[in-house]
Amino acid sequence: MRKTALFVFNGDPMCFIHVLLNGLDMHERGDEVALVLEGASVALIPELEKEGHPLHALWKKALEADIVAGVCKACAAKMKTLDAAKKAGLSLLDDMHGHPSMAAFRDGGYELLTF
Repeated sequence: MRKTALFVFNGDPMCFIHVLLNGLDMHERGDEVALVLEGASVALIPELEKEGHPLHALWKKALEADIVAGVCKACAAKMKTLDAAKKAGLSLLDDMHGHPSMAAFRDGGYELLTF
């Protein structure tokens, strides 16, 4: 089984849809997937949680598949989406000076992909 961590920094929904689609595809093929929201992507959280948002269904599918590893705590605080992340039940990742550590995922056997 392959292990892949998808770090998404880009807050553009057209980029994020590809992260969701690829993460779900890898998961459905039997891979272990960890999707990490970083940088500007954390601003999408309140929108993704809205039922009317075009990515809502894919987002919920990713959450149900348990492939969303979490959200950068520092970036969510800076982008004022920390409360939305907590309300959504997302893990707050802060093991590297308030940000998620890529090295920790790499050391855990994950291949790293960035978007």
